[in-house]
Parts: sequence; structure tokens; C-alpha cells
Amino acid sequence: MAHVARISIGQMHFTTVPDQRVADVTAELDRQRANRRTATDERERGTAERNIADLETALKRHKSEHLPGHVAKAQEARQVADADDLLHQLKALRNRAIGILQKAETAGDYRTALAGIREARGCIETLMEVEGELDRRGVTNIVVSADWIEIRSAILVTLKAHPDARQAVAGTLVSLEGGKRHARA
Repeated sequence: MAHVARISIGQMHFTTVPDQRVADVTAELDRQRANRRTATDERERGTAERNIADLETALKRHKSEHLPGHVAKAQEARQVADADDLLHQLKALRNRAIGILQKAETAGDYRTALAGIREARGCIETLMEVEGELDRRGVTNIVVSADWIEIRSAILVTLKAHPDARQAVAGTLVSLEGGKRHARA
């Protein structure tokens, strides 16, 4: 069921649903302009002028408050549609590369088949990256980092005065480093 709203603009009152508000205000603005043109005395003309000013202010306020949000939503929808289209194009390109690969293999053209494999692989990697299944960011192994080796050594040297604590920290470091290295210091 539609939400019904009561809108008051100046001395005019509207009962409407949200989607009809602008249309109702615009229609009333047209009526008030007609009233202004056909007014027989200054009082009627003045009332029409005030009503027109109130309606124009309401329309301007509506534009400034609501249209930016609608424009942003429209741009977001357009970006999603563009991304979907690009994804579709990428999948079509992958399928074409695989098709060319298969034709080249059937024809015994192995140079073209290898090029098809490279192109198909590139398309598949890009699709996986876009879909979040492939992360190309580099991985840093701090265990072999010169800075980590220096820090680890400083910790163990500092703990020489506390053999039990040093042994416990060294054992934890070895397990954290995957058991591949033995603590030295």
C-alpha cells in the first residue's frame, strides 16, 4: 500500500503519495499561473502570486534535497551496468580465445594454439581477479626480512639475563616462523 502524505505549501494543502508530489505541485503551479492571468482584482492576483512563489520555492527545495541523491543512484546504477557489460565482454573474449585455440589445435597450428592459450589464460586471470578469486598483490615474508632478523636478535640478546623468558620467547618465535629456523643470538 502506498504511503499517503499531507503536504502544505502556503495556504494550499495536498494529500498525495510520494511519487505524485512533484506532479501535483507542478499541476497546482500551472493552475495558479492561470488564476493569475484570469484574476479580476488585485487581491486574487496577489494570492495567486504568493501561491506561485510558494510552489516555486517548494520545487526548488525538492530539487536541491532529492535530485542529488537520485542522480547519485542513477550514476551508481550506470556504473554497475557498465561493469556488468565489461564482465560480459571479458567472458565473450575468453570464449573466443578458447574457440580459436581449439580450431588451431584441430588444424595442427601449434603456434596459434599457444597464443590462444596465453590469451585465454589472461582472460581467465582477469576474470578471477575481478570476481575476487585471484589476488595479485605481493606477499611479504617478514621471516626472511633483514629488519625482522635484526629485531628478533635484539629481543633474544636483551633476554639473555632472563634465561627462562628467553627460552620461552625463542620457542614461540620458532613456532611463529613455521619451525624452519632456530633462534640464534
